[in-house]
Amino acid sequence: MNVSRPDSVRTELFIDGGFVPALDGQTFELFTPSDGQHWVDVAAAQDGDVDLAVASARAAFESGVWSRKSPAERKEVLLAFATKIEEANDELALLDAADAGRPITEATSFDIPDTAHTIRWYAEAIDKVYGKISPSGEANLGLIVREPVGVVAAVLPWNFPAQVMAWKLGPALAAGNSVVVKPPELAPLSTLRIAELAVEAGLPAGVFNVIPGLGHVAGRAVGLHPDVDMVTFTGSTEVGRAFLHYSADSNLKRVVLELGGKSPQIVMPDVRRLLPEVADDLANAIFFAAGQNCTAGSRIIVANELREEFLELLADRARSYRVGNSLSPETTLGPLIEPSAVDRVAGYVDGARASGARIVTGGERVLTETGGYFYPPTVISDVNPNDAIVREEVFGPVVAVLGFDTEAEAIRLANDTDYGLAANVWSKNLDTAIRTARSVRAGTVSINGYSEGDITTPFGGYRQSGFGGRDNGVEALEQYTELKTIWISLG
Repeated sequence: MNVSRPDSVRTELFIDGGFVPALDGQTFELFTPSDGQHWVDVAAAQDGDVDLAVASARAAFESGVWSRKSPAERKEVLLAFATKIEEANDELALLDAADAGRPITEATSFDIPDTAHTIRWYAEAIDKVYGKISPSGEANLGLIVREPVGVVAAVLPWNFPAQVMAWKLGPALAAGNSVVVKPPELAPLSTLRIAELAVEAGLPAGVFNVIPGLGHVAGRAVGLHPDVDMVTFTGSTEVGRAFLHYSADSNLKRVVLELGGKSPQIVMPDVRRLLPEVADDLANAIFFAAGQNCTAGSRIIVANELREEFLELLADRARSYRVGNSLSPETTLGPLIEPSAVDRVAGYVDGARASGARIVTGGERVLTETGGYFYPPTVISDVNPNDAIVREEVFGPVVAVLGFDTEAEAIRLANDTDYGLAANVWSKNLDTAIRTARSVRAGTVSINGYSEGDITTPFGGYRQSGFGGRDNGVEALEQYTELKTIWISLG
């Protein structure tokens, strides 16, 4: 039984506390990836619209209506905001299921509850972050304080629209900033509704603005805007480089980037008796969100003595997924986001096949009769470490399996990448697990279970997986602040 798409949604820009059309009336089409059907037309922000949103955010910031509120006052509003999100859980989950292709059961039970939890966590953190006094002697007093950056632009990805928005919005608002959010053009609707909920919760007009639009127009405009003080972006490494250029070409605004990944999953030989559990974990690591996740465990590096047994178990898990419409409660693996995504994933698999790799399961398009953008869980073995399927981010439900004979070889294979976002090590030998985790160059390394950590732990990457800061944790709250020294000469 399928759930119906919502009958009416707001599709305008959200500026200065309310919905407004784009200045020139331009829109872009939104399609549902489960059936390829046109759904709604969404207002497309142009440069002038971005100017209005930034001006609204700047005016709110300078007025002090939010930036100079006490931490206790900001905390009260953000707690009410989190409650509003919880109350709208089913509505918001339906929006992300429909336009982002998130399976409705996951969006309802995981995505939106985590969004509310993140806002609440930063609300509670506001009054627990302290400044410092320098050890300057009796003649002087040095106060080291944190102040909000000013106007923060958040440019969001389409894979987890509400969740990643909260990762950025929570600490930015908690620190006292005003925010302009450029939601993903392929999945903007939950962000627009959440902005409306924020105002209902008491957030002052102009503090949270949303400007849907195309990346090369609206995204570029916020990146180049001289009155934006900071950009935080999650998405591809290619677009991340563009934001660094935008910063250099404008006002040298602060840039925080969370980018792509090619996360290795290392399976040491001592976990033979746990292989069914390992297969369950690593199937989730790659097939969760149809592999459209920057930390997706798309490279499995398994001890050769376990390899064939592990491949059989992993293939069985892959075949157990129910591929289908994201609005069906029975679906466990939804669609890819757009037709070009299916073409890209199929291209990588076809290229691996042509180079001699073994397709253990999957590897062919499915449900083409629905009009949706589907690709099945796919396991590939007998690959070369230099193959594109091993080195490049596929961003789909496809995993490449490599073998190793020694711990040193496993670490070398894990680090043989331009990325460094996340990794996972399976070993029940404590020395082996810790030694390997410390040797792998990645921002998050989990042991005996795929994980990105939680809201308490900073999340971001090394090398081409990240730049400038981290999401989550108190560290994220600090990055949305400026550090100021106040030096007092005492009588």
